[in-house]
Amino acid sequence: MDKVTIKNVKNIKTVVITDCLLSLEEFIAVAKYKATISYSEEFIRNVAKSRNIIDRFLNEERIIYGVTTGFGENVRYTISTKDAAQLQKNIVRSHACAVGEPLNEEQIRAILLMMILNTGKGHSGISLNTLELIKNFLNNNIIPFAPGEGSVGYLGVEAHIALTFMGEGYILKNHKKVPAPEVLKEYNLKPVEFGCKEGLSLLNGSMTVTALALLALYEMIVAMKNIEVSGALVYEALRATVKALDPRIHNAKKHDEQITSAENILKMLKDSEISEKYMDDKVQDAYVLRAMPQICGSCKKLIKEAYEVIMDEMYSSSDNPEIFSENNIDEALMCGNFDGSYVGSHADMLCMAASIIGNLVERSTDRMVNRNLNGGLPAFLVTEPGLNNGFMIPQYTSAGLLGEIKVLSHPSTVDSISTCANQEDPVSMGYFAAKKALIASKKLQYMVSIEIMVSLQAIDLLKPLKQSPVTKKVHDFLRESVPMLDEDRYIYPDIEYILKQIQEMTIVEIVENEIGELKF
Repeated sequence: MDKVTIKNVKNIKTVVITDCLLSLEEFIAVAKYKATISYSEEFIRNVAKSRNIIDRFLNEERIIYGVTTGFGENVRYTISTKDAAQLQKNIVRSHACAVGEPLNEEQIRAILLMMILNTGKGHSGISLNTLELIKNFLNNNIIPFAPGEGSVGYLGVEAHIALTFMGEGYILKNHKKVPAPEVLKEYNLKPVEFGCKEGLSLLNGSMTVTALALLALYEMIVAMKNIEVSGALVYEALRATVKALDPRIHNAKKHDEQITSAENILKMLKDSEISEKYMDDKVQDAYVLRAMPQICGSCKKLIKEAYEVIMDEMYSSSDNPEIFSENNIDEALMCGNFDGSYVGSHADMLCMAASIIGNLVERSTDRMVNRNLNGGLPAFLVTEPGLNNGFMIPQYTSAGLLGEIKVLSHPSTVDSISTCANQEDPVSMGYFAAKKALIASKKLQYMVSIEIMVSLQAIDLLKPLKQSPVTKKVHDFLRESVPMLDEDRYIYPDIEYILKQIQEMTIVEIVENEIGELKF
């Protein structure tokens, strides 16, 4: 498996698409940070070859699903070649039935990029003209309006997006729906006339499931890296014994992810006066401290397994039918490669990882504010408890977020509801699996923000004992904008500020500038 890294995302400004095998960093750079894209000559040749084959198949009047037949259970109806283009318009118009709140900018950008990566591999018969328009949407940050509810895996959400390529539907501008023709005209872009199979290819497969799962995967990696930094702060705040991080312990367990978690935390705590003073203070710490590397390691393992599967799905061709040209023989093969079970089930796995590690984060937060468990620090970490509530309620917030994550951890992909007169049975239910994984990852990041905020307060109450040089740099950076809580104040801005530093990887970068890249 490739090394899991997200170190260079913000530095990537342009991405050239050739074989459609982007790194996670490149994908996120385009979807989240608006890196521009271009197509290589090799990419253009592959797309043109695939398009020429499907056009020839139409002229030969071959019986091909979605080209010369109806869709779904309507496969039993043959479509005249003269109606092939109308068929593609009809599928887009009729399938644009998703409802509810629209997907946000980065979600739509991720889906647009996956449309290119999925159809651009040479198995879909997409036209270069259509892919050029999608590229222009991304490079000009044109965001189609696509309601985000009511998908079993694909079709509905994608249809709203594809509608705008035809010059129909709506585009979001300043968070308002604007008719697509107005926006296309503003950018001097012309709607496309879909050729045979193009509408089907843009609606079909695991594109949206994979796009949202890739976003969730990235946010979970961001969360986990910050959780290990926060874990080092918690170790100091609760004066835990670093003996539990001894490499001999973790080498005996034989899980690389656990070994690297212990190594990361121990490195961050090197030369900590707090850790040195309390190394032999007690026989052993509570589970939440003593088993921190084990729990972090297990979640990293789940994320790494999800990484492997979701990236493989991004590299795959997910369509039906698919076009192949081998040994001078061109064929369109009907298949089930559209299925989203791989990526959906591993998006469910990401939710499970968020719940498991969320338990650790919330219990650490509670232990720091709980006067019965925090080793003599004041109740809720404020110097005049009673008059002041201190960090009482942030723990409530963390508990509430964890409860929500646990509900989201109910797997979506174990279910199936038949569609299309039982022609499509079972269905993966992968869409909501990916969507809730992204939601869960963002909730987890909020929990980490609260944990870091609380740990800074606890550490300040231990002065004059000194932190490690690494954790002190994190402390001092955050204290520039988040002052110590002497008396009750409005702390929502503090949580949001720390969250931003988590999401932008600023805290992790401070650590990695001191001790090298944290192992994942």
